[in-house]
Amino acid sequence: MTGRAQLDAALLAAHEAGDHSGLVRLYRQAGEEREAAGDIDAACFYYTHAYVFALESGDEAAGGLLDRLVKHGRDARPG
Repeated sequence: MTGRAQLDAALLAAHEAGDHSGLVRLYRQAGEEREAAGDIDAACFYYTHAYVFALESGDEAAGGLLDRLVKHGRDARPG
């Protein structure tokens, strides 16, 4: 199994288990991989999912994920 296939399998398992902290971590990892590959649209897709799960679960990673989305023009800081 490739790294991408393993990550996809882990994401599916985390969804099935309702593991929000795992989903934050895995979606952020997928976003980082796509960002490193220069695919910003895909990266922000994954960062958005990570951000939503972080907000829902009160995960402290939400702020850093919002920073990434703002950096790429996909969100704005409130206020």
